[in-house]
Amino acid sequence: MSLAVYAPLTGDLAALGKVPDPAFAAQMLGSGLAIEPSQEPGPLDVAAPVAGVVAKVHPHAFVIKTRCGTGVLVHVGIDTVRLNGEGFRTHATEGEQVEVGHAMLTFDPAVVRAHGLSAICPVVVLDSRPGSSQPPAVTGPIRAGALLFSWTAS
Repeated sequence: MSLAVYAPLTGDLAALGKVPDPAFAAQMLGSGLAIEPSQEPGPLDVAAPVAGVVAKVHPHAFVIKTRCGTGVLVHVGIDTVRLNGEGFRTHATEGEQVEVGHAMLTFDPAVVRAHGLSAICPVVVLDSRPGSSQPPAVTGPIRAGALLFSWTAS
């Protein structure tokens, strides 16, 4: 089984090892990539990187369970749970069927950074083996909707 995971927002690609959180950096939650949102002012939309059912949604994170049963987590910023939703607005509900590109939430990276937190957004295939995602040949900037990485179950 293989899975294509698309960029949920526009920004710069970063390896999970660059995420300032040990669980993401060590790929304890799963393999994937991260996106550092641009420094441009204003809110950004975060879209579904895969099609499936919304298994969990918080102001700062969501999980989509794909048709094959694999969960994909998008975590918006690091330690952003402490903001209690400030600077975030959700657009999806648990149990909702979504397609790639469906608006999941909107957030303002400037609000996150103003609190001294990182706005980097890890995107991981939950419970996958570390290093099991294959990033595209692209490095640097990535646009929302572009292929972020592919993953194959082993």
